[in-house]
Amino acid sequence: MKNRNAAESVAENYYDSSDADIFYERVWGGEDIHIGLYESGLSIFEASRKTVELMATTLITLDENSRVLDLGAGYGGAARYLAEKYGCQVTCLNLSETQNERNRLLNNEHNLADKISVLHGSFENVPCDNGSFDIVWSQDAFLHSGDRPQILQEIDRVLTTGGEIIFTDPMQIDFCDTDALQPVYDRLDLESLSSTGFYQAYFGKLGFKALSSNILTDQLGVHYSAVRQQILERYEELVVDISPAYLDKMITGLQSWINAKEAEQLVWGVLHYKR
Repeated sequence: MKNRNAAESVAENYYDSSDADIFYERVWGGEDIHIGLYESGLSIFEASRKTVELMATTLITLDENSRVLDLGAGYGGAARYLAEKYGCQVTCLNLSETQNERNRLLNNEHNLADKISVLHGSFENVPCDNGSFDIVWSQDAFLHSGDRPQILQEIDRVLTTGGEIIFTDPMQIDFCDTDALQPVYDRLDLESLSSTGFYQAYFGKLGFKALSSNILTDQLGVHYSAVRQQILERYEELVVDISPAYLDKMITGLQSWINAKEAEQLVWGVLHYKR
């Protein structure tokens, strides 16, 4: 596996860029920048929020007493939803300080700064005490790591006994065609993605109990197709503020994900474990 710091650096530089920041605000909605759950007529923003809602209702215990850690929190859309709807305390940990600044601004605008804290850092080295959280939450972030076992060890460390981990992650099938996935690997500066088998085995090694595995892979293809179509339809508008190099690379990269899904090399869904 490539050096984990190299993978982190690629992710941090990408998400800190002005091009990415404007793109995720204009195309994704600037709140939830992850794969959505699509019904007829839903926008990318609305579909992305559906994923947050599904994950929240999947948890066993989520209330005003819950302490939640969102790993790879992006702009904090999920954190604000959880804090507003359930009254819980949420800590956002995220590698991009550009996204963190927007997260803090939106928290202030929603009068949620007392319920949400935003930390700059890596989920491979969580700057929080042992047993600090009842719930660890993450959406489509772990794929950016070059050392995923380290992430799971950190989750084990910061969760309280009986705590829950719920997350989504674009994954490869357990026995994949690496050639078919190479364009995806190259985009992320990685040699592999995780798989459901990896998570099941490693969480089992750590003593976690699998609670549910809600596989929704078709939504991955629908989502990336929707984002790609938005870029193509709005290219002349977007290119005023976003470099053509970024947009062209995004169009190609999204097609790589779509191709890998159509080749049945990818898995995506909501995975839920208990410590």
